[in-house]
Amino acid sequence: MKNPFQSTRIFAGEIVEELKKCTWPTKTELRDSTIVVVAAALILGVFTSISDFSLTQVVVLFTDWVS
Repeated sequence: MKNPFQSTRIFAGEIVEELKKCTWPTKTELRDSTIVVVAAALILGVFTSISDFSLTQVVVLFTDWVS
């Protein structure tokens, strides 16, 4: 049976080696990407809200006609 501590140590060492190979974004790239994500989330939220409100009003209109 393998020693679990040795396996964990090897795994952690491999993680550190892989993270050293990564290309990390600069502060400018990170800021720009964050702005894009926040803007996209806001646009999607506004679109979803408008769509929900519009569809609710259509359903209310149809149910008023039926009543």
